[in-house]
Amino acid sequence: MPSHSVRPTTAVSAPGKVLLAGGYLVLDRGYTGLVFGLSARINVIAAPITTEPGVQLAEMVVESPQFIDATWRYGFHLAGKEGGIAVTQLHVGSKMSPNPFVETTLTYTLTYINHIVSRDDPSHSLAPARLTILADNDYYSLPSSNATSEPTPGRFARYPHTLSEAHKTGLGSSAALVTSLTAALLSHYLPTSLFNPASETGRQTLHNLAQSAHCAAQGKVGSGFDVAAAVFGSCRYRRFSPSLFSNLPSPGTAGFAAALVERVDDHARWDTEVRKDGAVMPDGVVLRMCDVDCGSQTVGMVKKVLAWRGQDAEGSKTLWDSLQERNEALADVLGRGETGEVAGALARVRELVREMGRASGVPIEPESQGELLDALGGVEGVYGGVVPGAGGYDALALVMRDDEETEKRVEGFLEEWSRKRDARVRLLGVKGEMEGVRAEGLDAYAGWLP
Repeated sequence: MPSHSVRPTTAVSAPGKVLLAGGYLVLDRGYTGLVFGLSARINVIAAPITTEPGVQLAEMVVESPQFIDATWRYGFHLAGKEGGIAVTQLHVGSKMSPNPFVETTLTYTLTYINHIVSRDDPSHSLAPARLTILADNDYYSLPSSNATSEPTPGRFARYPHTLSEAHKTGLGSSAALVTSLTAALLSHYLPTSLFNPASETGRQTLHNLAQSAHCAAQGKVGSGFDVAAAVFGSCRYRRFSPSLFSNLPSPGTAGFAAALVERVDDHARWDTEVRKDGAVMPDGVVLRMCDVDCGSQTVGMVKKVLAWRGQDAEGSKTLWDSLQERNEALADVLGRGETGEVAGALARVRELVREMGRASGVPIEPESQGELLDALGGVEGVYGGVVPGAGGYDALALVMRDDEETEKRVEGFLEEWSRKRDARVRLLGVKGEMEGVRAEGLDAYAGWLP
């Protein structure tokens, strides 16, 4: 078959996330989450692979050049009986480390692209592509031996280890990766008449496809707030019905391609709610993140909380309903710009989060994190904070004044705290921002592209 026309090099980025309020509640459609996009982004650059005349290559090369040995090669072919595009990882030398998020995203997105293009051009075939992934520095902690008082120069650090050895800071790297990789592939292969990430329709298509791939890569149907933030930016989020994913054939099996395209393109069927009201910071106020560099086993924590909810249905519902009210009150305070009410609203949310932790036996706000948050609340210019998302030991979210003086006070406080406690807590450069996925110019990636 003739190869599809070679597309230009395309760059897309998607933000990380922080679930400021609504941890655990966001799993249930009866409740919502207040999620903020972050200025730290996962960037994906899709470029054509040129071949000699007459040579056809059915291969996707994926590289994450910030890490050691971070190259993945995939062969792909069209499966029979509308099974979609089958993707198979190839050896790179003697090594072959799986990357389920990349492989699943390639499978789903290439299947979607191939199916809709084939409707107009049955003779087309997908050209090979090289995909370069670059993560802004705040997604990962540099090893202690490399930590200095000076910031890492440039947006993209080089890490002295493999990706599997990296210490994540909990900003939602997998959702941002799946979203940006999906958007880069769609932008690379499809004309803007079929996909435009800046349009409402394009973002909805991207959301539906990225949610499908991300759930499949995780092996479960999650709440999807992280993908929603990567696509739409900061929002109040109500999850889609998990039943959306029932009866979808497995990749490579008969009818998968048509079923996936129908599921993604049926926008009316997706009952996700994404609201922008309340997902803002007052003028002069910013959301900042602290890296505690410990890490938490989120999956195990979620299972324990849900087990408690099943064992105490009445008590847990009463608590969750009250927490939902306090979460909404926090969003309303932020939306109205009432800075004098922010500290109290955050404290009231934390109170019930701690109660949920005690009832379920899960360290949602561990004592050490609570102590640090209380102390930070005494720093001039800090309104308060929370242990975001599912909680645990790996991050803090602070609401503080957006000025250099406050930043210096917080950094000085954390340096002294770390020294006295023999810990490593630092203020990340990342800030909350409203914008979701976006196309990027190539100048930002100078020196990183082949």
